[in-house]
Amino acid sequence: MRHPLLVLFAAALLAAPLLVTAALPARAEITITPVTSPGGLSAWLYEEHTIPMITIESSFQGGAALDPEGEEGVCVLMTGLLEEGSGDLDSTGFAERREDLAARFGFDCGRDDISISADMLSENRDASVDLLRQALVDPRFDAGAVERVRGQLVAGLEDDATDPGATASRAFFAEAFPGHPYARPTNGTLEAVRALDADAIRAAHGAMLTRDRLRLAVVGDITPEELGPMLDRLFGDLPATGPALPPVAEPELPGTLSVTDFDVPQSLVFFGQHGIARDDPDFIPAFVMDYILGGGGLGSRLSTEVREKRGLTYGINTMLAPYDFGALYMGHFSSANDRVAEAIELTRAEWQRMAEGGVTDAELEAAKKYLTGAYPLRFSGNGRIAAQLLGIQTAGLGLDYVNRRNALVEAVTREDVARVAKRLLDPGELSFVVVGRPEGLEAAGDE
Repeated sequence: MRHPLLVLFAAALLAAPLLVTAALPARAEITITPVTSPGGLSAWLYEEHTIPMITIESSFQGGAALDPEGEEGVCVLMTGLLEEGSGDLDSTGFAERREDLAARFGFDCGRDDISISADMLSENRDASVDLLRQALVDPRFDAGAVERVRGQLVAGLEDDATDPGATASRAFFAEAFPGHPYARPTNGTLEAVRALDADAIRAAHGAMLTRDRLRLAVVGDITPEELGPMLDRLFGDLPATGPALPPVAEPELPGTLSVTDFDVPQSLVFFGQHGIARDDPDFIPAFVMDYILGGGGLGSRLSTEVREKRGLTYGINTMLAPYDFGALYMGHFSSANDRVAEAIELTRAEWQRMAEGGVTDAELEAAKKYLTGAYPLRFSGNGRIAAQLLGIQTAGLGLDYVNRRNALVEAVTREDVARVAKRLLDPGELSFVVVGRPEGLEAAGDE
């Protein structure tokens, strides 16, 4: 069960791999094979036969955004139960069987999708696929398991109630997407989770795990001819179609500042504005711009001005967040209550400076050097390769994107960054959610 705050600012698609293989050289090309199963399922395959293992990364579009109103958290609860017994195996029996096969399965519900991952030995492939299929197609949802997993989710929600970061995240999304599923917390609410029954959980299972929403990436010791039938065996008995997806929404962030009282020595601040879709032609220049403004860690402009020069925070970060149904450009930091107002004003000023002035040659070259040099590290193991392929496929970027991506970054010019900064950045829209007891800072309307 992912905490939304951690998801937002974790390095995208860099989950630790089960197996570590040599990182791809910066200029190496990899060959991705598109595979269509006899039953019509599509997948991207990267063959790697040097180690007798197979990694599967899959996702079902929709995720928590498909939670029915009043049943917030049902996606998270349902996916948390998929490994808690299926078919004739109870929770203990399922775990023992998985361990016997030396397999690893992962089930997770996020804001936009449900992710299913698996690592399995080649020699145990068929049995491991059968066990995973059973979890997906025939989960038991035993009463004892439901109460145990519900208890874990409730405990997490109770912790969130005392966590200023979780409070800020919930408030920011509620302000950005009023009336949209994104306004509701991914992990649900205490009232909703406590009221969920077996019928709601089974309904979510039938609605959210459907073949029309499935994206697949496979890496490892398997051929295209073997993969197609395996995919049909694994996913072919799931429902064909699901309910309508939520509409795409434009964030409503009109430059407001809100304060939620919280008795902590440091205020937690979420800030942001509308973002840019992942398939927008300007996304790569915007990505480079973000690295320079706030996404580049300690070397970014915001970190230099807010952290290094004035010591107002231990860290400030920004990110482009192109969610499926609404794109954001957002960031966060924490600062002492008596200094947070100054940090917010500096953030606004840097937003304005980037919008009006673009970047220097030195900033651009440093950004491109880092972004192109770091990219091969995302392919340093089977799990990372599979996650990258799934993300590229999900974004609709094409089979050749892996081999084109660094060239796209290198082609970005100062003029591109200036144009995109002027187009994207809107200091008048930049909104702040503050959780704490900030001094000299009151909630305000349009700035």
